[in-house]
Amino acid sequence: MERLGVDIGGTGIKGGLVDLTDAELIGDRFRLLTPDPATPDACARVIREILDHFSWDGPTGIAVPGKIVDGVVRSAYNIDKSWLGVHAAEFFDDALGVQTTVINDADAAGLAEMRWGAGQGEDGLVILLTFGTGIGSAMFLSGRMIANTELGHLQLRGTDVENWASANAREDEDLTWDAWAERLTEYFEHLELLFSPSLYIIGGGVSKESDEFIPKIKTRAPIVPARFRNRAGIVGLAHATTLDGR
Repeated sequence: MERLGVDIGGTGIKGGLVDLTDAELIGDRFRLLTPDPATPDACARVIREILDHFSWDGPTGIAVPGKIVDGVVRSAYNIDKSWLGVHAAEFFDDALGVQTTVINDADAAGLAEMRWGAGQGEDGLVILLTFGTGIGSAMFLSGRMIANTELGHLQLRGTDVENWASANAREDEDLTWDAWAERLTEYFEHLELLFSPSLYIIGGGVSKESDEFIPKIKTRAPIVPARFRNRAGIVGLAHATTLDGR
């Protein structure tokens, strides 16, 4: 079974065709720049180009960087605020002419990791965190997703934690891996106080360098890199189309 996944990010919109029999991408991802401003109509035009690139007209999973509640966008991070209040799947169905499933971007990555990756078979509370422009999160209890957690927006040091602990913050401030791991340790200690998870999974682009920082983070629960690294979102979006009851 093949499905297309499209991940809307703050700087790029990435698409990939996935073979769900083995959860592997068919060929390479295709990436275009996120439009500025990143309005729904502008993003739909870019996604149309991605569908045309893959000659695709079937079910498509789309990730939006924000909370999706009953299909409606309730928060918008690194995209235009005109998304707020939009029923995303209905909008994309009409704009693209294909059936779409729309979920939060980190939740999509979590679906892939729980189905085929680092969280497979884990029955406790699993927290997946994606580190990039911000910090995305997905949470699963006994394999069931708790959607729209947005743990990157928890308040620490008087600000959203992603403002000082994201991968972008590390690069912008030219932090060493040791210095960044100290910040992550403080963040993970806060998460453990709130949730007491049994496993953390680290995704996002920085996960390919996990050996540089994961061993330096001090936490009770084990921490492992995402199996799919930065491809997890696209794989999870393809999988999400098979879970949509529409």
